[in-house]
Amino acid sequence: MEPVRLFVVGAGQRGSTYARRAAASGAAIIVGVAEADPVRRERFASAYGIERGNVFSDWASVDTRTADAAVIATQDRDHEGPAVRLAGLGYHLLLEKPMAPSFESASRIAEAAVEAGVMLAVCHVLRYTSYTRAIKAVLDSGRIGRIVSMQHLEPVGWWHHAHSFVRGNWRSTSESSPMLLAKSCHDIDWLLYLAGQPARRVSSFGGLAHFTPESKPAGAGDRCVSCAVEASCPYSAVRLYSPAEPGWPRDVLGDDVDLALKEGPYGECVYNGQNDVVDHQVVNLELADGATVSFTMTAFTPFEQRKTRIFGTHGYLSGNGARLRLVDFRTGSSEVIEVGDTVVAGHDDGDDGVVDAFLAAVAAGDPTLIRSDAATSLAGHRVVWAAEEARALGTVVTLS
Repeated sequence: MEPVRLFVVGAGQRGSTYARRAAASGAAIIVGVAEADPVRRERFASAYGIERGNVFSDWASVDTRTADAAVIATQDRDHEGPAVRLAGLGYHLLLEKPMAPSFESASRIAEAAVEAGVMLAVCHVLRYTSYTRAIKAVLDSGRIGRIVSMQHLEPVGWWHHAHSFVRGNWRSTSESSPMLLAKSCHDIDWLLYLAGQPARRVSSFGGLAHFTPESKPAGAGDRCVSCAVEASCPYSAVRLYSPAEPGWPRDVLGDDVDLALKEGPYGECVYNGQNDVVDHQVVNLELADGATVSFTMTAFTPFEQRKTRIFGTHGYLSGNGARLRLVDFRTGSSEVIEVGDTVVAGHDDGDDGVVDAFLAAVAAGDPTLIRSDAATSLAGHRVVWAAEEARALGTVVTLS
């Protein structure tokens, strides 16, 4: 098949990750970009040899279809505009999660895709990992019987939370999204995918326990580079963005890291009070058949893979991202299923998997190659919004 012609809106970390995979796989060629930051824009355009007429500083300037598909990887609150516009122009869409901060905005994106007759794949990358395929194979085989309950932990990591959700782009609910939506909407999606059924009731508890002015140590300064207690602080930006640790997250600060630490948000004390998203949260779900799910997201962990336990009528399954342990109640046997060589944090092969599946679907004109459609993604997001409502109001929310 001919390579898919791909346009990228948002050439930051996520947009660049998807573009690299698309180009490296040979399944696509990058033919256009819309990026507000001039340095990122020019660097991206140069890397892929994009013609000047298809390099834009603003997605709103795109008024013709010059590619088969588009990646939308702008900030959360900037998804609706480019997604609706490009769907209307006939672009198939690979949309970074979350779809949008509100149900209304996400619904407009889904409706635009349906009305235009284009494919919409939300980047629920956890669905596309080899680890997930291994879990699904066990569950679909019936070896643990019917699922009765599930436990799932997302260990965000103390320094990762400080980087992204205290100092970074996702520190403010009003400017981006609630923590559960920004970080964990694909965990909720993943749990529903494994369970194979929707949620009917939701409760949730959580809050901002530590990253507040009240928790600021005595003698701490407003910036890490001029702080008397920086050396003993677990959230030291000087240590986190050390030259000895190249790549992410250091590269997020740009070319002049020293200047960023002195003047930018990534050098601020985590106790300055510029953030409002939660640093810990639990979500409880009752599924359609009465099965229960318990999900915990917390900042106060190492940066590791997610941990999952699934309890069935005939067996038990647990996993840590690299291996599964299966216990069969009928025989009493215990089996270890190796999935990967190492236990690492992040999305593993999920980023590659979602890009590969999307490009294959576009090339073949076959939306069934995508593991979640717009309606499925919207339904999972509704559970997240219900959890936020339940947490804020101290109630149990029933979903229709």
